[in-house]
Amino acid sequence: MSCRTPAPRRLLRYTLVAGALAALLAAAVVAALALGSVRIPPGQVIDILTGRAEASPFRTIVLDVRLPRVLLGIVVGAGLAVIGTVLQALVRNQLADPFLLGVSSGASTGAVLVIVLGIGASLATTVTIPAAAFAGALLSLLLVYTLARGGGGLTTNRLVLAGVAVSYILSALTSLILVTSARADHLQEVLYWTLGGLGAARWDMLALPTITLIAGTAVLLTLARPLDLLLVGEEGATVLGLDTARFRAAVFVLASLMTGALVAYSGAIGFVGLMVPHMARMAVGASHRALLPVAALGGAVFLVLADLAARTLAAPQDIPVGVLTALTGGPFFLWMLRRRPEGAPA
Repeated sequence: MSCRTPAPRRLLRYTLVAGALAALLAAAVVAALALGSVRIPPGQVIDILTGRAEASPFRTIVLDVRLPRVLLGIVVGAGLAVIGTVLQALVRNQLADPFLLGVSSGASTGAVLVIVLGIGASLATTVTIPAAAFAGALLSLLLVYTLARGGGGLTTNRLVLAGVAVSYILSALTSLILVTSARADHLQEVLYWTLGGLGAARWDMLALPTITLIAGTAVLLTLARPLDLLLVGEEGATVLGLDTARFRAAVFVLASLMTGALVAYSGAIGFVGLMVPHMARMAVGASHRALLPVAALGGAVFLVLADLAARTLAAPQDIPVGVLTALTGGPFFLWMLRRRPEGAPA
């Protein structure tokens, strides 16, 4: 006798969860635009966004200062959650995350290298930094995956240890690049990439990460069934007709491309891709066609609220949002590590 939830009930639950997250995201956006060193009434914020307050003295603050930052938070949060969801399916482990697997660190190292060496300075923001971030993300992910599989099967401990080791190596490399740099002003820029933050957001920075998020998520949605097949295990997926090696390689490249495009503008923000997919899976199940959109909404909500806290908790000090996500994600990671038996599948 099947205990599977009937389709109409699953659809109703999915609709309620997605609707609640969308409403929460809208509320979080208004709150993020209203709160800060200058407090703006929420009604005024809505009027400015809808064009009914053309002469408002807060118009510049809302549209030119806060809105790009909020939109970048939405894009980066959604993207990291989607990437984390996919990585967890690829390695069949819910502890996988772009930050923990060294992907974000690799992207940061690539970006920092371009900044310090001044490669393509005139095209740094739009071309060379994203390209270097993508290359660093892809190389670090391939290295971690190779190390974790070497000498035995892929397990939780091997994956986490390989990711931590590669992250430490990349952090040391980043420090070496900084120490050997001839310019002292690189410290602030490098600190931004290593801690993660949205404070440098501008309108001209939104196009590439937004396009990458939309296109990448659309492609991943078409791959929902193969991602679901991976959950049954390597042998089961192969029997059902999936070329797992080729599929994993292609999706690893796509995940690295998306990570590079996001980290190039936000720095390494950790644990979003760990926490959000886990909570989304609890809400709507493991089917990726339903899971990916919910994870994207959840990631956007989480990072917008985290960045709002980063701006307001120690005002006028602006805490890097990556610090707050680590403070919340670290205990969550330890809790998951403690409750999961070694070798448990995703």
